[in-house]
Amino acid sequence: MYTAEMLESIKKVEATRAQRIGVEPRRMTAEEKDALLKEFHPDYREDGFQEIQVGPNKGEKAPYELGTLLHSNSRILNVPIDLDKVDYDVDVLIIGGGGAGSSAAIEAHEAGANVMIVTKLRIGDANTMMAEGGIQAADKENDSPQQHYLDAFGGGHFAARPELLRRLVMEAPDAIQWLNDLGVMFDKDKDGRMITTHGGGTSRKRMHACKDYSGAEIMRVLRDEVWNRQIPVVDFTAAVELIKDDKGQVAGAVLQNMETGEYKVARAKTVIIATGGAGRLHYQHFPTSNHYGATADGLVMGYRAGAPLLYQDTIQYHPTGAAYPAQIFGALVTEKVRSVGAMLINVDGEAFMHPLETRDVAAASIIRECTDRGEGVDTGSGLGVWLDTPMIEQLHGEGTIERRIPAMLRMYMNYGIDMRKVPIVIYPTLHYQNGGLEINGDGFTKEIPNLLVAGEAAGGIHGTNRLMGNSLLDVIVFGRNAGKKAAAKYKDVELGEMNLDHVKAYDEELKEAGVETNEVSPMLLPHYARHERKITGEVVSA
Repeated sequence: MYTAEMLESIKKVEATRAQRIGVEPRRMTAEEKDALLKEFHPDYREDGFQEIQVGPNKGEKAPYELGTLLHSNSRILNVPIDLDKVDYDVDVLIIGGGGAGSSAAIEAHEAGANVMIVTKLRIGDANTMMAEGGIQAADKENDSPQQHYLDAFGGGHFAARPELLRRLVMEAPDAIQWLNDLGVMFDKDKDGRMITTHGGGTSRKRMHACKDYSGAEIMRVLRDEVWNRQIPVVDFTAAVELIKDDKGQVAGAVLQNMETGEYKVARAKTVIIATGGAGRLHYQHFPTSNHYGATADGLVMGYRAGAPLLYQDTIQYHPTGAAYPAQIFGALVTEKVRSVGAMLINVDGEAFMHPLETRDVAAASIIRECTDRGEGVDTGSGLGVWLDTPMIEQLHGEGTIERRIPAMLRMYMNYGIDMRKVPIVIYPTLHYQNGGLEINGDGFTKEIPNLLVAGEAAGGIHGTNRLMGNSLLDVIVFGRNAGKKAAAKYKDVELGEMNLDHVKAYDEELKEAGVETNEVSPMLLPHYARHERKITGEVVSA
């Protein structure tokens, strides 16, 4: 499967493997990391960003692709929406059917609320399903939430909002127990104790995993729980705008059927945005590990309604995305592969960085190796570096890969690559939206009463970089919390007359700023076709 040139490089990797086992490259100093990031990390490329012209974050920068959506016209700007015709009337409306939305729905339902999930694909079609490595929690004797906090705060460049990070780490052990009680099949030893491993940037082994399909297993259990509770799920239906009332409160959302284009009105006393990430915007033309629907819809809707963004200019590029073969380009190669012993190696068989540096540092190191140093592996369609997977079984014994990362093994075997015998080629892939809508410690947005955000659509939890295993954790912690808070809040909410005045006001602001565009947002689905497509009379540029 590998080219002749790649096979020659593999010989160099094999030749140095014995001397590399048990000898790790030194960790970088803080000064070295800062210099590396500024020169090679995509977040520091000026041409990848534009200035936001309107809204609460006016004057700040955003990735060019996100900025374009923020500067686009609403899908319903000139569409007559009859707000007096209410199709759904609930206490808690949850937009998004991934891990955060499902966790919120379960907890809101448990509290007695009339709750409904609306999702533009199906429940479970989300980045949660695609997460592999595991979920962090400080629940072992040699660890503590305080230590977890220090690791995450430093890993996020000391930019995390303390109240959010505090909640994340303090509620982590309970989140693990909650999932375990629901039926999540975590890896356990013969005595029934959960097995934990290191992740990049962690000082303790606190990564809880389900082989290398942790997210899929967690999502399976959450989805089953939603179904078992008979919580209404309206699938293949996208939220396209929030609805507010004459008091300025969120009052529901305008929905659009993804198949028919029909618009419907959902009224709700509280709304939870749990729409996930932005990987399918393909910032700076990077590939992505994200699911098909990750197009930043929640950020656009919340922002147009007046909710500020936080750290919208920081993106996580997972250091190990598949770079070969082309059929799986950008697919996630879980950090767990490195945590169990695989080392990053250049074309000449040299280890060039410590295997468990934080993700942003690792990504920048790989980009430097492939560009500035000329030490990348040529795949015929791009560059990458080796991830020396055969090291795993030399360190831990035959059968470790099949036992610990079976999904990864199967993915590569489909293309004739046995990662037990030969290394694999990786390159950074667009992975996680560090920034999102700004929330307080209870998950409520800063400016819009009764609007909450949970999961990847929220900003500030991780700072400007995220450690492995903390995304699945924030999905559960802040998803559960949003459900509880929404269920408590709706009882005191009295809705006024519903309106879409903010949509027209935003349009006027665009005009005043001199922004002229034919684009519409939210995007809903990525544009991969090279032609225009029509949705209920709207022409969408592809």
